Amino acid sequence: MQKGIRLNDGHVSYLGVLAKKDGTRKGYLSKRSSDNTKWHNKWFALLHNMLFYFENDSTTKASGLYLLEGCVCERAPSPKPSLTAKESLEKQYYFTINFGHDAQKALELRTEDVKDCDDWVAAIGHASYRNLATEHESLMQKYLHLLQIVETEKTVAKRLRHQIEDQEIEVERLKSEVQSFLRGWLCRRKWKTIIQDYIRSPHAESMRKRNQVVFSMLEAEAEYVQQLHILVNCFLRPLRMAASSKKPPIGHDDVSSIFLNSETIMFLHQIFYQGLKARVSSWPTLVLADLFDILLPMLNIYQEFVRNHQYSLQILASCKQNRDFDKLLKQYEAKPDCEERTLETFLTYPMFQIPRYILTLHELLAHTPHEHVERKSLEYAKSKLEELSRIMHDEVSETENIRKNLAIERMIVEGCEILLDTSQTFVRQARGLGQELEHLDFKIVVEPKDTPSFTVILVASSRQEKAAWTSDISQCIDNIRCNGLMMNAFEENSKVTVPQMIKSDTSLYCDDVDIRFSKTLNSCKVLQIRYASVERLLERLTDLRFLSIDFLNTFLHSYRVFTTADVVLNKLITIYKKPISAIPARCPFV
Repeated sequence: MQKGIRLNDGHVSYLGVLAKKDGTRKGYLSKRSSDNTKWHNKWFALLHNMLFYFENDSTTKASGLYLLEGCVCERAPSPKPSLTAKESLEKQYYFTINFGHDAQKALELRTEDVKDCDDWVAAIGHASYRNLATEHESLMQKYLHLLQIVETEKTVAKRLRHQIEDQEIEVERLKSEVQSFLRGWLCRRKWKTIIQDYIRSPHAESMRKRNQVVFSMLEAEAEYVQQLHILVNCFLRPLRMAASSKKPPIGHDDVSSIFLNSETIMFLHQIFYQGLKARVSSWPTLVLADLFDILLPMLNIYQEFVRNHQYSLQILASCKQNRDFDKLLKQYEAKPDCEERTLETFLTYPMFQIPRYILTLHELLAHTPHEHVERKSLEYAKSKLEELSRIMHDEVSETENIRKNLAIERMIVEGCEILLDTSQTFVRQARGLGQELEHLDFKIVVEPKDTPSFTVILVASSRQEKAAWTSDISQCIDNIRCNGLMMNAFEENSKVTVPQMIKSDTSLYCDDVDIRFSKTLNSCKVLQIRYASVERLLERLTDLRFLSIDFLNTFLHSYRVFTTADVVLNKLITIYKKPISAIPARCPFV
């Protein structure tokens, strides 16, 4: 054993057994003794960089161990023999192992075969761990290289399998395409006939007309939005700015009266147009009913606009009497966008929009099948628009009737109390000729209850006018008789009584400097007002002792003629904050 190294006997025994079993080189060698006097024959086994020797090949426990790391093994010349031992030395081959340590003596070995000697020298020379590590690294590189080659081959093989599978799929696809082409060719022949028959069918013609109606509706809506845009940007907004100048040609109240709800209507239809445009872009799938569902609740703003239309034209005509305003308006109307159209023309456009929608929906429904998914929604929208149109028409008729009655009443020198009754309806108006012509005169016999009867002779301008006047007067007399019978029956069965508080207040029926009454009773059995100051009208409007629906309707339809909305709202706000002030202080309480 080498000096200065301690090894565990169990490990050494195990390594010795392993070397004897799996050693790279095994065999008998002669080893020189430490005193260089004798040679001992031992059984050596080489395992990695360890050289074990045993007493013989049957011994299991190693007699010694040499660590060969860093050693040098080489052939050694034979020593000079003595004359007596010459023959025996010629058959011996020597080699030495130098360990590279000064304190350790070189190991001298010999064998009787030259090939065996060379094999041992070569084996011990390659027994270094460093050589083994280098060889191991080289082998690992080769191993890794082989693994790469194997992986590459696997990848190539996988790619080839995929290519084969893809080619098989492509072949199947080509087969399917060929079969599909043949089937498609046969189906196209059949479908061509079916489609040609459908194109000539009434249903296809109806769908084409329906689409044409929708496209025309989009164009009309775009044109209407452009008209509203011109109305707001070329007239409304510039006039608002002019009303805010130092010398305004028109007041803010007049601007609000002329352009009531115009800007709101423009914003509403811009939204509706964008939605309609988006739906048309998804053609041939056209769903329009939900757009009308969104539009219908917002169309109530048209009621105020239509109700105010005639009044706005009157305000505009009145403002045109101002030369500065008339000059400014002509400048606005001369803009290229107006295309020589007047402001009155643009104010009239919204009046026809609701009827236009009704006609469009009517035409759309005419070309919409009964089983169509939008049929019921479109019918509902059409019915709502027709109902709104009737309400607007009635309100306009009622407003115009009251205004015409007021205008006629002002033309009469002493006034006419009966014209101020809200139940009166304007029928016909004309100027008399002042002279009797043949076959153009007609007479009306009036028979009052308390005074003698008298006759009124009238002359028409033509035979047609005479026939129209006589027919309308006869119809009005029949209506008066019918209404009189109904009112008598109602009064006999009515349980409505006038409160004592109202009976005791003389201000409700006695004429004064700022108020005069007619002889006609309203629904509360109080005399109707013939004319009064703004303060007295507002006082009557907010009097909490009675609520006359006749007076309320008349006031709401005509208050813009003699006052402004701000005055009315301020009065209502005052009553809301102090309800007790709604009962006039001068009224006596019973």
